Amino acid sequence: MKLTARRMHQLVEPIHLVAYFCEEPTDALMALGLRNYWDGYFAGRAAPLGQGAPAEVVHAVFYNFADGEVARHIPRVWTKTTPEAALAAREQGAVTALRRILGDLADSPGLARAADLATKAATSASMVGRPLYAGLRALPVPEEPVARLWHAATLLREHRGDGHNVALVAAGIGGTEAHVLGALSEGIPAEKFGRVHHLPAAQLAAVVDGMRARGLVDESGWLTDAGRETKERIEALTDDLAAPAYDILKPEELDQFVADLGPISAVLDAAGSR
Repeated sequence: MKLTARRMHQLVEPIHLVAYFCEEPTDALMALGLRNYWDGYFAGRAAPLGQGAPAEVVHAVFYNFADGEVARHIPRVWTKTTPEAALAAREQGAVTALRRILGDLADSPGLARAADLATKAATSASMVGRPLYAGLRALPVPEEPVARLWHAATLLREHRGDGHNVALVAAGIGGTEAHVLGALSEGIPAEKFGRVHHLPAAQLAAVVDGMRARGLVDESGWLTDAGRETKERIEALTDDLAAPAYDILKPEELDQFVADLGPISAVLDAAGSR
């Protein structure tokens, strides 16, 4: 199921990503009185953990933000809105974005089938050791097909994400290191990578130096063989941990799911989920 898990991630991820890359979810969250994009990001994504989750807990669950970044938004966002309102705004914005991008596909039988099969998979996996996925599982499943598809895609994405954190911890890779590892594996210098390029140069250099001392990065700043092997091992374990979510689907259901998701994901990929 490893190849299935990776293929399904490629098909499901563009559906979820509208929450981050489209204006509609951000606008809906900003309408709640939040200050900026990152207020909306943390309010929308952390909402399933509840208003009482402190920044330290959100940081641990999200894993790969630099020290202090979460605390700039949590718990401040909850002085402006509630988790329930943030969840509703995020979903409403995501559905609006999906309908805009997908056009007639949004009301197609294929999307409705994909929503049903995605929900079947997304609500079947174990919640043990997966805090963000468990928080999302506690939420009601929407009835409207586009909303149901986005909700299920979000569940599957965070189920995989929780497993990815486990794989990173097992490999001894810290949060900022995960971004450096990912950037270098794609041929992008760490200081040019979007999720860490804003960090102070000395802070980012210290992270890279620490990885160099462990044999993951060479003197030129690129991954060593050990670094590439570590990245591959993390991705393989992430696939292994994500696979059980799809075990509930019969072979013919999985084939149908892939067939229905194909055109949806293709349109979203072409639009950059924007």
